[in-house]
Amino acid sequence: MAGSGTVHLRESEQPVLSVRDLVVEFPVGRRQKVHAVSGLNLDLLAGETLGILGESGCGKSSAGRAFMQMPPPTSGSVLLHGTELTRLRSRELRRARAKMQMIMQDPVSSLNPRRRVRDLVAEGLSIWGFEGEDEDRLIRETLHAVGLEPEVVWNRRPHELSGGQCQRVCIARALMLKPSVLICDEPVASLDVSVQAQILNLLERSKRSHLLSLVFIAHDVAVVKNISDRVMVLYLGKTCEVLPSAHLDTRAVHPYTRLLLASVPEATEGGSRQTQPATELPSPLDPPSGCRFRTRCPLATDRCAAEEPVLRELGPGHFVACHHVDAAHVPTA
Repeated sequence: MAGSGTVHLRESEQPVLSVRDLVVEFPVGRRQKVHAVSGLNLDLLAGETLGILGESGCGKSSAGRAFMQMPPPTSGSVLLHGTELTRLRSRELRRARAKMQMIMQDPVSSLNPRRRVRDLVAEGLSIWGFEGEDEDRLIRETLHAVGLEPEVVWNRRPHELSGGQCQRVCIARALMLKPSVLICDEPVASLDVSVQAQILNLLERSKRSHLLSLVFIAHDVAVVKNISDRVMVLYLGKTCEVLPSAHLDTRAVHPYTRLLLASVPEATEGGSRQTQPATELPSPLDPPSGCRFRTRCPLATDRCAAEEPVLRELGPGHFVACHHVDAAHVPTA
């Protein structure tokens, strides 16, 4: 897991979103604090999808909200097209942040229940003073683009729509401001499996047609692998491993990444399912010293408790934070 030093994962390329040494902590009384994110670094390139993978409680959503400054991080840097968001005042931040939109996990609760679909989708335009006869045309085109019939949903309210339709409305609302970055926080977690596939396909189409870069946050290994170009694995707020999604099954070497892969239910010849034994996630109020995964790691030694591992490059685009793995452990095929 990455140490405090800044790690540049894309030295030679210009990212649209760049995060450096991001720390998110929440005070909880009695001089305690939740260490949600600790020293996160990432670069997101134009047209790229970066998947952030990890168990519930590992800091994925806290990181995504910190990118949006909702709330601002405890410390660190968030650069959107070269603009430092953490230093902007309220109105300047809102204007700069219009180019980075977020899709929430629960589509129903993220929509105002009193407003109609037409007004929900137009909300961003209204806030920034867009007026003119083309407004309704733009709304209709965007609703069509996300697979909704304007004539059917135009005057409906969220409680009159299905979960999948509500998520499509959320995506349409995000696309109206023509963002360059879309933060997707578990966008399919609350949807049925068949609807999940539809929403994932919609995100892929929207990425191509609107020239988007995506940060896709999820705990589902298969979903993250299928939609992402690169995968970042988080554990208790620390980066364990970063690698191309095409190599996730075959070349991942961090013990935690391998645990996530092994925990995916898989039918055996006898028809039963193989899963790894469940072990409890340590409390983010008092994370383990050194490597935060050491309390669950089969490779842990005394060094893991005394010294925090830093991200090291094992190959092109492949970074790992572990004392006990190196390039020799990466399969060649």
